[in-house]
Amino acid sequence: MSSDVPDPTDIEARTVENVRIEEEMEQSYIDYAMSVIAGRALPRVEDGLKPVHRRILYAMHEMGVTSGSSHRKSSSIVGETMGDFHPHGDSAIYDTLVRMAQDFSMRYPLVDGQGNFGSMDGDPPAAQRYTEARMAAIAEELLEDIDKDTVDFSSNYDDRLQEPDVLPAAFPNLLVNGSSGIAVGMSTNIPPHNLGEVIDATIELIDNPDATVEELMEHVKGPDFPTGANIVGRDAIYKAYKTGRGRLRVRAEFEVEEWKSGRERIVITELPFQTNKARLVERIADDVNEGEIDGISDLRDESDRDGVRIVVELKRGANTEIVKNRLLENHLERTFGIINLALVDGQPRVLSLKETLEEYVAHRREVVRRRSEYDLEEAEDRAHILEGRLKALDNVDDVVELIRNCENRTEAKEALQTEFDFSSDQADHIVRMQLGSLTSMEAAEIEAEYEEVQAEIERLRTILESEEELLGVIKEELREIDAEYDDDRRTSIIEDEGTVTHEDLIPEEEVFVVMTEDDYVKRMPISRFDPQGRGGKGIIGADVKEGDRVSAVFRANTHDYLLCFTNQGKVYRLKTYEIPEMGRTARGKSAVNILDLDDGEEITAVVDTDTFDDDEFVTMVTKHGYVKRTAGEEFERIQSNGKIAASLEDGDALVDVEVTDGTTDLVIATEGGMTIRFDETEARAMGRTARGVNGIDLEAGDAVAGLVATDEEDGRALLTVTQNGYGKRTVLSEYRTQSRYGKGLIDIKTDERNGPVTAVKAVDDDDHLVLMSENGQIVRTRVDEVSTVGRNTKGVIVMDVEAGDAVASVDTIPAASMAADEDGDADTSDDD
Repeated sequence: MSSDVPDPTDIEARTVENVRIEEEMEQSYIDYAMSVIAGRALPRVEDGLKPVHRRILYAMHEMGVTSGSSHRKSSSIVGETMGDFHPHGDSAIYDTLVRMAQDFSMRYPLVDGQGNFGSMDGDPPAAQRYTEARMAAIAEELLEDIDKDTVDFSSNYDDRLQEPDVLPAAFPNLLVNGSSGIAVGMSTNIPPHNLGEVIDATIELIDNPDATVEELMEHVKGPDFPTGANIVGRDAIYKAYKTGRGRLRVRAEFEVEEWKSGRERIVITELPFQTNKARLVERIADDVNEGEIDGISDLRDESDRDGVRIVVELKRGANTEIVKNRLLENHLERTFGIINLALVDGQPRVLSLKETLEEYVAHRREVVRRRSEYDLEEAEDRAHILEGRLKALDNVDDVVELIRNCENRTEAKEALQTEFDFSSDQADHIVRMQLGSLTSMEAAEIEAEYEEVQAEIERLRTILESEEELLGVIKEELREIDAEYDDDRRTSIIEDEGTVTHEDLIPEEEVFVVMTEDDYVKRMPISRFDPQGRGGKGIIGADVKEGDRVSAVFRANTHDYLLCFTNQGKVYRLKTYEIPEMGRTARGKSAVNILDLDDGEEITAVVDTDTFDDDEFVTMVTKHGYVKRTAGEEFERIQSNGKIAASLEDGDALVDVEVTDGTTDLVIATEGGMTIRFDETEARAMGRTARGVNGIDLEAGDAVAGLVATDEEDGRALLTVTQNGYGKRTVLSEYRTQSRYGKGLIDIKTDERNGPVTAVKAVDDDDHLVLMSENGQIVRTRVDEVSTVGRNTKGVIVMDVEAGDAVASVDTIPAASMAADEDGDADTSDDD
């Protein structure tokens, strides 16, 4: 390296500034975020446009590509926009241009496109070199009077040109065409509206600045999507207009038609906004092929340029209501989340309907004021010139003679100013006049023009001096646009009358649900089982295959929503009617298609509810004696793959569950015949994933069999049933309250005759008892047939269990639930 050339590593920095890296990163990120928010992603409240939209329209305005001109190649428009105003790549500009031309994306398209601009099927537009475009007529209303100093301008990216910060916007485009975009940490999603309705609401607000959102909604009924369809319910619309945020249910428009041979078909003619039609048809077809939707024989897309037409042909005998509502649940209804976020004075704000219109009216007031000032200045300048011409005509001979005697125009101008007191502008105009303008007819025309200009000056001064007149101009111009561009509403607003689901078509009845260890499941109407005397063998309730055995039987209503707790500490949500109904001698069907159970996972407890009061708890007990209470609200949203209800230590299992309210006592019973009763508040409320606290001090080899919730005034009895079919009742008051984690009291003798305890239940005298054995025998008997005795007794035989069999599960039928099956036909045949 030459000695004259400095070593670049030795050059000293001119300025070295020490900063904390976290502060620099924070400030840089804030600067970046605000750049995205203000310069790319969010629209301005005044004209409803983002910078790229505004720049495209302004570039077309400067190019003269208006609605009255011929179409211009899209590539030319994109190139001009990119070169002069938006140096961010042609694809982003062209994508925006395309969307502004799509009548299924914009309620009132701002670009008139010629060529392939895409479709509702998601087809891409042709390349920009093939398509042509020009401004739509309504877009010119956004730019009207932009050359009259109505808005502020700023330098473009290279300081060569000026571009508008906002457009004059002769109509509230933010609401009319809506907007969507994702910025940094925020997003906007504003639906389109009907132009006439928005203009009517704007005029209402001008006339009545104190108008409420409810009063404005008398004009703006709700969003009006370019693809039509229906908005379900008005409450969500009101919430969105009131707060700036809301969630609308948008439902496709369809009708059921009678078809050949008595069959029916569903014809879909309008789709929710931003629905990909081809993908929708594909998803429906997938559901039909996978058996998710039954009753459809054929599916066709018959759409053309005249509109959407999707035909769903039904099989003979198919239930149209079920098919229709399956389509609604999964395909024909979607949610549109409204976030009315826009830039106000450079800051993002969530606006109500009224605030949005107020900001627009304030903008329009400023535009009309500045335009009037500009027009007034122009009119006064013209009046000044006309006054000079009229004065010259009054002294025409002297003026002509003076000009003839001057050697040049400069001398003539000075002479006119000196001799006749003309201003410099008047003198300059006079010396440039043609002789033809000195005729009497020309003089009359000047007089008429002068009077018109004076009237215009008077009008403009009135507008500037009177707020009422200025607002009147705004209203008049809005009415003119309304008359020119308004059309009929496309989106209907319908009330939510509910849908007929599969559940609605299932008879409401009490049933037994039987589950086996190998995960077979079925339901049977309770009415098939008459009460029998205590000690009977029962009848077949399930044909259990070799090696399998019944793990649970429980009572439910076909319309119940059940929380099913498993031995592995998980909980699943199940609709009873989803369980297949089968006969007594049937084995059942695999539960894999109903519950996503893991290997070795069994249902051990069922809670018959899916909503909880604020003060209710799900109280659980495990085999090792741990007890835990968790707020019920934590179990209100459960996915198909279940949710953790309790964490278990190795070898432990969830045994039983009760719903409590914080005021009850808990009774824990063990397989060895022990019980303990304590106040539930001794087990503090915990989260779902907690293990819990010790509830009972178990003897070696003992395990928890069940859980009962009771209180001091509870007149019920504790029913205890053992594996060998013996049981007894003891009034709950005999179980005194102790402290948690004690040894407890003896409840029942578990000798060789009785076997270990299988279950405990709190029962009334008029309840019924249901016992099921591992081999599938089932007995229904009256509770009052089981003797009421004291603690520490053996009990009586409740079910005659054969050798090698054992009681697997016990449940009760409350008296209040038995009315539903009083008229049912009993099936009491003995299948032994």
